[in-house]
Amino acid sequence: MPPHPNRRRQVVGHFKRSTKRLFILLLSLPLVILAGALLYMSGMSYLEHSPRDFWTSLEWAAETLTTTGYGSDSHWTHPAMILFVIFFELVGMSFYVLVFPVFFLPYFEERFEVRLPARLPAMAGRVLIHRYDPAVDSLVEELRRVGTAFVILEQDERQARRLRDRGYDVVFGTLDEQPGILAGVEAAQALITNADDHADATFIMMARERGYRGPILALAENPLHRQPMEKIGATAVFTPSHVLGAALASRASSRISPKVEGLQLLGERVGIADFRVQSSSPLAGKRLGDLRLRARYGATVIGQWIGGRFAPAEGPETSIEPGAILVVAGAHANLARVERLATPLRRHGPIVVAGHGIVGRKVVEMLRDAGETAIVIDIRPDAAVDVVGNVLEHATLDDAQVRKASAVVLALSNDSAGVFATAVVRDYAPEVPLIARVNLAPNVARLYQAGADFALSVGQVAGQILAHHLLGEDAVTVEQRLKLARVAAGTMVGGHPWQAGVREKTATAVVAVERGNEVLVEFDQAFQVQADDVLFVCGTAASLKKYMQEYRTTAAERATAPAAQS
Repeated sequence: MPPHPNRRRQVVGHFKRSTKRLFILLLSLPLVILAGALLYMSGMSYLEHSPRDFWTSLEWAAETLTTTGYGSDSHWTHPAMILFVIFFELVGMSFYVLVFPVFFLPYFEERFEVRLPARLPAMAGRVLIHRYDPAVDSLVEELRRVGTAFVILEQDERQARRLRDRGYDVVFGTLDEQPGILAGVEAAQALITNADDHADATFIMMARERGYRGPILALAENPLHRQPMEKIGATAVFTPSHVLGAALASRASSRISPKVEGLQLLGERVGIADFRVQSSSPLAGKRLGDLRLRARYGATVIGQWIGGRFAPAEGPETSIEPGAILVVAGAHANLARVERLATPLRRHGPIVVAGHGIVGRKVVEMLRDAGETAIVIDIRPDAAVDVVGNVLEHATLDDAQVRKASAVVLALSNDSAGVFATAVVRDYAPEVPLIARVNLAPNVARLYQAGADFALSVGQVAGQILAHHLLGEDAVTVEQRLKLARVAAGTMVGGHPWQAGVREKTATAVVAVERGNEVLVEFDQAFQVQADDVLFVCGTAASLKKYMQEYRTTAAERATAPAAQS
């Protein structure tokens, strides 16, 4: 009994596209050759008056279509016949050009390439990530580092194959066309969805409908969608682009986040300043022990920012890196003396924001809420854009008053443009702090090489947020911050603030000593810490904790700020 027609259609429908194309080719070639042979017979009889039989005509059509050439039958005089021959030759050339890339190559690629899995593996103890992009790249690397198994559900075939080539467990398919693709998801350790907001909502609902009871973390594009996603089943919803914008804004403005927390404790005559160490500076490449900045200038080096990371000064062997930003504490008069050796970073003026996309808008919003003056540059005209132009052009930078800015934030959406813009702005205004947004985490290093003082990617932000929730980290830190602590003397009693091995042991620095109603920032060789003294210690949160433990001290309290003495 012959198969039912519907059954035949179902079988054909299951063939891959390349197989269908090959079938079409195999059917069309004989038909084209046959049609060419019949037309050739008619033309030779009625136009050339030199009849050809069917087989001779068939041979001619095959030779022409395959571009293999002719034998003796290669002379025509009638214009219509000549045009027909030319047309058929062009048809043959078209077949020759298309047959391999369109028909044969895709067919053989599909026959020999490894097929991507279309079903989830056993999900017990695994994390399922729905859609891959730079936002989850840092998280994926962190999961690999700690040994947590994960599976990526990807609907883009090329992306899925790239991920498989990197050694990741990948499932290829779409939720709309393959609703059963989430079978077994209820055993997963956690779910992360990183598609567009509509697809995220579909994924969350489908997972809950299948009985999944664990945590679902979603990365949303629009903060207004956070609450609806939580209502349909998301455990937590984050907007990494907005967090990134907030981090960039806080780095640019001391009103949002002070450069050194607690600096007001030192009073008005003592400060902490940032200096850029140019390669031509006499500080570049020198050791602190050789420079003797404390003895010569009355200034204490707290540490240096190198490639966005703060490296505390750990002793006389610490070398100052060319291009680093040096953090120095001391009386303002002494800090002014350091300016002869390095370029001070500007602290006053407007903040220029280049790029007014999602991240740029968030940066501007936070800056203006904090009372900062923000000048916006964008290539596209908009009511919120102050300077319309290309940030790579000096005329645009002139219009935006970049040389008078207290900081420049590059919130460009393209990493290549960001790297080049960093180099241009750094050359144009070397004394202005430069903060850059990055898409791909591997490009962060390139931004620092180009001259950025601080660079942060959306992948770093999202990865830290997700790792905090998945791996139970104590805190989410986008960047390191310096802090000034006011502590009791502890076991420092009888020692010298600058010669007690504080740097080497704790990576902190004693920048001042409060004695009675005075704050002392310079100490002679005979100076000794007394039991009633209060010390001002500067460092990171981790190094200050180490100082407290090493010198058995606690935070000191006072009601008013005493006057500083140099």
